[in-house]
Parts: sequence; C-alpha cells; structure tokens
Amino acid sequence: MGALRFPPFAAPAGGGAELIPGNPRVWLRALRPAQWLKNAVLPAAYFFARWDPSQQARVEGLAPALAAATAILCFCSVSSGVYLINDLRDLEADRIHPIKRCRPLAAGAISVKAAAAVAALLLAIGLGGSLALPPAFSAVLGAYLLMQAAYTFALKRISYVDVFVIASGFVLRAVAGATALAVRISPWLLLCTFLLALFLALCKRRHEKILLEGAVGAEHRAALAGYDRYLLDMQIAVVAASTLVCYAIYTLSEETVRRFGTNRLGLTIPFVIFGLFRYMELVYRHDEGGRPEKVLLTDKILIATVACYLLTALIVFLSV
Repeated sequence: MGALRFPPFAAPAGGGAELIPGNPRVWLRALRPAQWLKNAVLPAAYFFARWDPSQQARVEGLAPALAAATAILCFCSVSSGVYLINDLRDLEADRIHPIKRCRPLAAGAISVKAAAAVAALLLAIGLGGSLALPPAFSAVLGAYLLMQAAYTFALKRISYVDVFVIASGFVLRAVAGATALAVRISPWLLLCTFLLALFLALCKRRHEKILLEGAVGAEHRAALAGYDRYLLDMQIAVVAASTLVCYAIYTLSEETVRRFGTNRLGLTIPFVIFGLFRYMELVYRHDEGGRPEKVLLTDKILIATVACYLLTALIVFLSV
C-alpha cells in the first residue's frame, strides 16, 4: 500500500478568528509554550544545592532564586526563537505532515517575514538577558544556540546524531542552571538527564517511524530512513534500563550520601521506575510517544508520579 499524503492545511472559509495574522493565540501556538517544560531541568541545580551543606550559602536569599528564574526565562525565549527558525526551515516538509501541517506557519496563519522578525527578537532578548548572569551561563546558552542551529540546518537529518543532539540539549540546560548560580552539579545527575532525554527522543522517533511510513516520512524527516522500528524498541529498552541503573547509583553512591547526609534518597527510586514504566505503556499501548511534553502535562498518572517523587525527596531532605 502506498504511503498516504496529507494535503496542506487550509484555513476555514471566512478565516476563523484563530487564524487571523497577529492574533495572540496564533503566536502563542507558534512559540510552543508546552516545550518550555524542557527548561524545568534548569532549577535542578538550585533544588539540590539548597540541601547540600557545602553549597547552601550560594542559594540563600532572594537573589539566587531570581537568578534561577532569569535563567529559565532566557532559555524559554531562546528556545521559542529556535522553534520559529526550525518551522521556517521545515515549512514545506511540515505541510505534508498529518499533524505539523496545522502549525501556524505551515497553515499560513503567520507570514514568513513576521516569524523571522519575532525569532530574531526572542533570540536577542534571551541572549541579552543572559548578560545579567555569570559569564559562564552566557557561554552555555550560546553553545546551546549554536548546537540548535547546527541541528536545524544539518544534524537533524542524520540518524541517531539527531537524538543525541536533543539529549545533549538537556544536559546543557542542567549545566546552565548550575552556572547561573555558580554551584556544582553531580556528573551522575548529568548522565541521568542525558539518558532520560535520549529515552524520550527515541520514543518520539519510534512514533514518527510508525506514523510516517514510506515516502512521506523520508520527505518530512530524512533521518527516519536510518531508523528501524524493531531496533528502536530494543534501544528504548536498553536506555530505559540504563537510566534506572544510573539513577540508583547516583542516589545510593557514597558521594551523594556524604553531600546530603542521608542514604534515604533511594526511596525515590520506585517512582522513577514507575514513571518510566508508565511512559512506556503510553508509547506502546496508546501510541502517545510523539509529543512527550503533552504526555507529561496531561497524563494524570505521570503527574501524580512526579508529584510523589518531589514530595518524597522533600521529606527526605527535611528529615536530615
């Protein structure tokens, strides 16, 4: 059976209000605020530093909290600018995608010129705002932007390199959160971040491989030709297991116990296991791996799992 082709999305007759150029709701969709959830990695360094006696002095008071918030805002601004550039670069490919053809740019709700101008403004705001933080943060943000540019114009077309770049972006976020406060972050935590992001990226590629079988998939994302669905299944299982092992080692390691004065952080391990199992269920039984940010924001079981994880970690730290 030949691959299905989807016609470009067209605005309804009369031009619905949601497709009026300049409509704030249209721009909000184009900036992809749900993707800002990825920047939740940044305050991890602030959270762990607060419970590390050797670093508590660096995060006391209002100034460190404001610095962490500023770092998040800078990354949100830059990431939204990058998403607009990505949509401009993939405009024609998005128009043959069954879902992405509804994006404001692909649907014609936003002009190319306006999108380019807003993208430049967002990048300027993010990079300019970073100057209020330590130079190391600006350097990491700059490295993130350069990596995203390379991804948008070249690396996203190379199988496996694309998912490793995505995972590396999360590591840079975690490092940026630490540099904004001039605190250290455990290499084990960075490795866990990388593996978890790689797990989510592989699940997304699996979803796209199934959704875009045949010529349409190759036209929309060249890298999909280098992926095999069944090989992806094995890789997802391997990375999921590696994530669990690395997190367990981190929570129970001698260094972590010494830093936080407790070995009870291991009580959070079951929630990590359950969360990964739940996500894999959503991917394999409900075909919901295409938009990780949507799953994490809408699945009640995952939300409850994350809440239980955070509550348990807080109780452990408060009991020290």
